Amino acid sequence: MKAVAVSKFKDIPVVMDLPKPSPRAGMVLVKVTAAGINPFDWKMIDGIMNDGKMPHQFPLIMGVDGAGIVEEVGEGVTRFKKGDKIYGQFIHAPVGEGAFAEYAIVPEKAGITHAPVSISAVEAAAVPTAGMTAQQLLDKLDLQKGNILLINGSTGGVGSFATQLADARGLQVIATVSDEEGAKRMQQLGAAVTINYKQAPLIQQMREQFPEGIDGLIDLVSDAAGFSANLNLLKAGGAALTTLFVADDNALKALNIRGGNFETKGSAASLDKISQVIDNGTITIPVENKISLEEVPAAIALSRQGKGKGKTVIII
Repeated sequence: MKAVAVSKFKDIPVVMDLPKPSPRAGMVLVKVTAAGINPFDWKMIDGIMNDGKMPHQFPLIMGVDGAGIVEEVGEGVTRFKKGDKIYGQFIHAPVGEGAFAEYAIVPEKAGITHAPVSISAVEAAAVPTAGMTAQQLLDKLDLQKGNILLINGSTGGVGSFATQLADARGLQVIATVSDEEGAKRMQQLGAAVTINYKQAPLIQQMREQFPEGIDGLIDLVSDAAGFSANLNLLKAGGAALTTLFVADDNALKALNIRGGNFETKGSAASLDKISQVIDNGTITIPVENKISLEEVPAAIALSRQGKGKGKTVIII
C-alpha cells in the first residue's frame, strides 16, 4: 500500500510502498477514505511523544485524523463490524501506524466512532482533532450566553470549529483575521466581529472596540509574551486558554482569570458529542484544501511555517 512516512525522527516525509497491515486482536483494519492534516502530525515526527513511555516504530506512518470503512476486524472486536463507516483519531501505541495511508489498523478502544451520517468521509476526516479541541475549549471556558469571546488564530481548523460552536452557544465571537477574504469567511461561520491584526496591533483595536473588556479568550497562536499581554483584555473573573502551553499561572492569578494551558483529551464519547452537533446541522465542516498522498510532504512544510489556510484533507 501507499503511505506517507518517515524513516527517522525529524525526517522529511515521503510516499513509501509499505506492507498492508493485518489487524491484531482488539483492532480493526480500515480502508482509509480520507485523512485530515493537523500541526500535531509534524510535531509527532519531531518526537513530541518520544518520552520513553510511548513506543514508536519506523518507517513511521504519519496521520492522526482519519475516516474510512472497516474492512476486517481482529479477534475480540465488538464495537465495529465489516462495512462500518468510522472516523476519529487513529493514534495508538506504537506510534507509526497512522492514517496517511491506503489502509490503517486502529484499536477499537481508540478515539474512533461511527461517522456522522449527514457528511462525507472527506468532511468527517477534517473533524476529529480540531472539532474535539474546539468543543473541549468551550466546555472548559464555561462562558454564559451573551458573553464576549476573542478567538485569536480563528481562521485555522480549531478556530473555524470554535467560532461556529461558540456562536451556536449564544456567545459573541470576535475572530482575528489577516485579510478581507478571511473576514468574510469568519463572518459566515458566525463571528460577530472580525479584527484584522495587520491593520493595527490587536490589543489596540480590542481596547478601542471593547473598552469594558471581554469575558473569554481562546488563543491558538500567541507566544508566552503575547498570551500574557492578551490577558489584560479580559474582565476580572474571565477565562483564557492557550493550546501552545505558554501560560504563566501566576499572571492569570494576579488578574483573577481562570484557565491557562489546555490539552485535548480525545475519546469516542467526545467524538459522539461532535457527531450529534454535526448531524443536527449546527455546524458546517470547512475543508479548504483537498490533496493527494503525493502532495502531503508540501502541505506538511506549509503547516510547519504556519502558512496553512483553513483545513487540509487528503483524499485517499
